[in-house]
Amino acid sequence: MADGTKPKLIVTTAMGVEGYEIAEYLGVVRGIVVRAASITQGIRGAFKSFFGGNVAAYEEVCETARSDAFKKMSRMAVEAGADAVIGMAYDATEFQPGVTEVLAYGTAVVLRKKLA
Repeated sequence: MADGTKPKLIVTTAMGVEGYEIAEYLGVVRGIVVRAASITQGIRGAFKSFFGGNVAAYEEVCETARSDAFKKMSRMAVEAGADAVIGMAYDATEFQPGVTEVLAYGTAVVLRKKLA
């Protein structure tokens, strides 16, 4: 942070961080992951979808992909010298059945404590 302290990276969907002002915009940061369900997950998911309800096997794939994309985005922000990522969001695109790209992105910024 511009005031000399260095807390861990703040990530928010908001366009600012309470108590701080943006000292510098460092640009867009992103993390991209392409995932496919394993054979076991595919069989479990297909079986569960036949009977309806939450498909935990596919949920595992999605959660892992989001988590990995988030970590990659956060690493890119830290490497750029950011204190925070604002406007963070996810996007997903299916390339072919069972193969999905997950994108985590936001704007990396340097923060400065607001003066009271």
